[in-house]
Amino acid sequence: MVVVIMGVSGAGKSTLAQQLAVALQAGYAEGDDYHPARNVAKMAAGMPLDDADRWPWLSLLAAEINTWLATGKDMVLTCSALKKAYRQHLGLMQPGVRLVYLDGSQAFIADRFRSRGGHYMPASLLASQFAALEAPNDDEAAIRIAVSLSTDAAVTAIKIALADSTAAAKRSPQ
Repeated sequence: MVVVIMGVSGAGKSTLAQQLAVALQAGYAEGDDYHPARNVAKMAAGMPLDDADRWPWLSLLAAEINTWLATGKDMVLTCSALKKAYRQHLGLMQPGVRLVYLDGSQAFIADRFRSRGGHYMPASLLASQFAALEAPNDDEAAIRIAVSLSTDAAVTAIKIALADSTAAAKRSPQ
């Protein structure tokens, strides 16, 4: 199974994904590590990425997801996946992939964003992320997690939702 943790920058994707990977005994991959150097430089300079910047990056992530699925490798991946078209390109609705959406207000995440360090993306780009965000709708079957939850509570909620969806899939007729 591949679990993709999505949300705007500063929502807590990396922290949650690392702890969830441990809890699920899965591998962990940071989606930001797949950005080409020019994307990182653009964001570090305070310029938001556009679709032309994102598509090659998303294609790399989609290839990784497909490799993990083909090899049966359980993984937790972070990816902003801000738009539905991006999520479709990533293949997030295929069997074996679950989407977790970190949901929170811009004000709450901005407060969190200002207190974190060590990331190349400046807080000034948060508004552009919220402007681009298309929250998952019902047909995407995302597990919605409030960013105000503690990491431990979020991990527990995700594990329960994953177990419930696995049990439901086993009960449904083929």
